[in-house]
Amino acid sequence: MRKVRAGLIGAGFVGPLHVEAVRRLGYVDMVAVATSSPETARKKASALSIDRACADYRELLVDDSIEVVHVCTPNYLHYPVVMEALERGKHVICDKPLAIDSPDAREMRDRAGQLRRVNAVTFNYRFNPMVQQARAMIARGEIGRPRFVHGFYLQDWLLHETDFSWRLDPEQAGASSAAGDIGSHWIDTAQFLTGMKISRVLASLHTSVPIRKKPAASREAFQSVSGDQHKEEFLVTSDDLGSVLVEFEGGATGVFAVGQVCPGHKNDLQIEINGASGSIKWIQERPDELWTGWRDRANTLLVREPSLLDESVRRYANLPGGHNEGWADAFKNLMSNVYRFISEGRDPVDDADNIDFPTFEDGYRACSIIDAIIRSNQDRSIWTKVEY
Repeated sequence: MRKVRAGLIGAGFVGPLHVEAVRRLGYVDMVAVATSSPETARKKASALSIDRACADYRELLVDDSIEVVHVCTPNYLHYPVVMEALERGKHVICDKPLAIDSPDAREMRDRAGQLRRVNAVTFNYRFNPMVQQARAMIARGEIGRPRFVHGFYLQDWLLHETDFSWRLDPEQAGASSAAGDIGSHWIDTAQFLTGMKISRVLASLHTSVPIRKKPAASREAFQSVSGDQHKEEFLVTSDDLGSVLVEFEGGATGVFAVGQVCPGHKNDLQIEINGASGSIKWIQERPDELWTGWRDRANTLLVREPSLLDESVRRYANLPGGHNEGWADAFKNLMSNVYRFISEGRDPVDDADNIDFPTFEDGYRACSIIDAIIRSNQDRSIWTKVEY
């Protein structure tokens, strides 16, 4: 692979994980980082061993030697930063959700296509080997036609009133917190596994902690306010808990729950598909296992072993059996697919059929579903069509 030069815009929680993932590829140089201030940029550049610190993302974008930009800012900045990066001729990898609403996401998708820039969204759970294995098994009909898709994504990092994040501020994150932030991951994983799009939703969203303690000038994704910190009361209007009934094109139905206030659940994404002849289930916190269920024979638990996986899936299993692979490995697999496409100089329009990573199209679809979930909840939980 030829060398590719990249830049990072936004270096909070997820930004350093982007850097770690691309460095594992061996042919990507992360050469610059841009944050919200000169001091923060210098600190982040030093901590990440990146040579160049930029106090303004535009300073990074005018560097013609940088081919790829990773956008890891708060959600409300995704649209302006991505659009300017595309105009500057950059390929773009954007954190999810793609935008704070589907109209912005649609514009981002359309402009990337017009300019023929490679575009990707970090729906990384697709790239766990056992998720790839489940998709392959479903696609060849091993469990029959999917009938029911269900699961949840539960966390506890917003359990207390002293827990705060910019993700709770609609101006920065969009109207939904739990559904938009972690629900978008569950939505993408469900559609990826089944090969079916969600067409209608019925949602019930809730705010369990309506008043929170907000630290002064907080920019952190995860922050808990201690007793001696200056803080103010913050009225929360976005959801931290919810459940959604879904219908898929093709007739399958489903339901999922999201929660950021569920004690004991750290990053608990689970998804199960019940088909006409069998069932299949994956649990993110036990990523090397894939459960299958049957009526007339024993249920099975496939533990990741490359030789037992489909041939098309084995490249995602980077370690021998018994050597655990998890979140960071799936994230690296995503970056590998994106950067291979870029390094080989492939065109995202002419070679669209061979793209093996989530694009702005996938990001737009997820935003459209989240928008429908919000509308359904606002309309007193009625069935709402997803407008793609």
